[in-house]
Amino acid sequence: MSDCDYIVIGSGSGGAVVARRLIDAGRSVILIEAGPSDRTPFIHIPGAFVRVIGTHRTWAYATEPEPGANGRVMHVPQGRTLGGSSSVNAMIYIRGDAEDYDGWARQGAVGWGYDDVLPYFRKAENNARFADEFHGSDGPLRVSDTAYGHPLAYAFVRAAQQAGAPYNADFNGARQEGVGFYQSTTFDGRRASTAVTYLGPVRRHRNLTIHTEACAEQLTLEGDRVTGLTCRMKDGTRKSFTAREEVILCAGGIGTPKLLQLSGIGDPADFSPHGIGTRHVLPGVGKGFQDHVSASVYGATRDPVSLFGADRGLKAMRHGVQYLLFRTGLLTSNVIESGGFIDTAGAGRPDVQIHVVPSLVGDADREAPARHGLSLNPCCLRPTSRGSVRISSGDPEAMPAIQANNLTTQEDIDTLVRGVEFCRKVLKAPALAQVVSEELAPGPDATSREAVEDHCRQFAKTVYHPSCTARMGTGEDAVVDPELRVRGLKGLRIADASVMPKLVSGNTNAPTVMIGERCAAFLGAG
Repeated sequence: MSDCDYIVIGSGSGGAVVARRLIDAGRSVILIEAGPSDRTPFIHIPGAFVRVIGTHRTWAYATEPEPGANGRVMHVPQGRTLGGSSSVNAMIYIRGDAEDYDGWARQGAVGWGYDDVLPYFRKAENNARFADEFHGSDGPLRVSDTAYGHPLAYAFVRAAQQAGAPYNADFNGARQEGVGFYQSTTFDGRRASTAVTYLGPVRRHRNLTIHTEACAEQLTLEGDRVTGLTCRMKDGTRKSFTAREEVILCAGGIGTPKLLQLSGIGDPADFSPHGIGTRHVLPGVGKGFQDHVSASVYGATRDPVSLFGADRGLKAMRHGVQYLLFRTGLLTSNVIESGGFIDTAGAGRPDVQIHVVPSLVGDADREAPARHGLSLNPCCLRPTSRGSVRISSGDPEAMPAIQANNLTTQEDIDTLVRGVEFCRKVLKAPALAQVVSEELAPGPDATSREAVEDHCRQFAKTVYHPSCTARMGTGEDAVVDPELRVRGLKGLRIADASVMPKLVSGNTNAPTVMIGERCAAFLGAG
């Protein structure tokens, strides 16, 4: 079909949620996904997710040269498959802290305080461990404790406590601060993407039509009403779709402002140079970009206990057989099993998040040392740097220009330096000192504040959480109102991480699922 009640653009952490709730409410939905299906074992086997990054199932987004990172380009891969980034991420289930949402409400997102959003987190969640005032057990999104438990993950948790951090058994409960083990969006040794948990039960429903490998080219407007979408289909033809009710844009923190600008919606200075006429002026589209940025601390291990070499040869075969026969072992792990939230400034609220990887990991532009070790990755939890996203061409398939401005404020670099210094302290704590032979980076020569800062700028990489480019709130730079309606237009809402007024204190998958749940409720389908 080419017409329906609702068109949902993007099948990720927000879009899949909205589509499912609309189908449950008896509405007809066309779901548009730019990438292919999620039918590959590398998506569904948790420990194999790194095999998906960099393939045709991810967008190869990259920033402009970063002045805060020694002029380097940072890479920001995002999901480009059914389930979006929920199909390619590290599956960490984190909501942020209560103050994030109370802060949103103070910034004009009325009705988005913590007490307002908590019921929607609980509604989405099917937690294998518990149901209580903070957690739900009846929702579609499966959440569970780590099924594996790498020795280096345990060693970090012990060492971080020895370094002064408290233990926290639930980062999504009464308090966020502390170290421990992340819960993950997994179940029965499989990834719980939104494609599996939300779309899975309705994929063949008569009211749902899913188009994969469909490139959204432009929203269609009649006056001030958005009526549909034009797409380039996988066979190369163009097709138009019409929504009788509304269009829900869920293309993510980068894809959403890109499509708005391609449609002549936003700041004319961002799209008129590319021959696109102005349909609706919204100065905030593409502005306010934020992402989490980390800098690795490397420790070499005395013994071959890390993941180095685990994906090759006989070791890989053994892990594969164990997974296929028993659904146990390393491949059930989301790899980043432990970490924590640290108050490095003594301000009473964590300002650094740590992701622990039981291996030495590099980035798209550099290889990690080819030896056994672990990576402690502190990130600046609430960056003050702001950037922008704008189209680079009128071609819908061209990559946008991302001026991220990461680490361009003194506050951000100071926070990251403190995070790196805390991780260095953890490496020297007894529980890790007995397994770590040496600090590889920043390294023993990095004894001054300047040397550590240079390490941060040279090793900085994003945590793949692009957000805040279609801000919710009030004022001229707000793009959507508190019911996620695009200001000044009828028939168009946005339900993804782009609407965040400010980046949350943690991973963005769970908050985006919550945003999808709230959007569905605003549509009368919650």
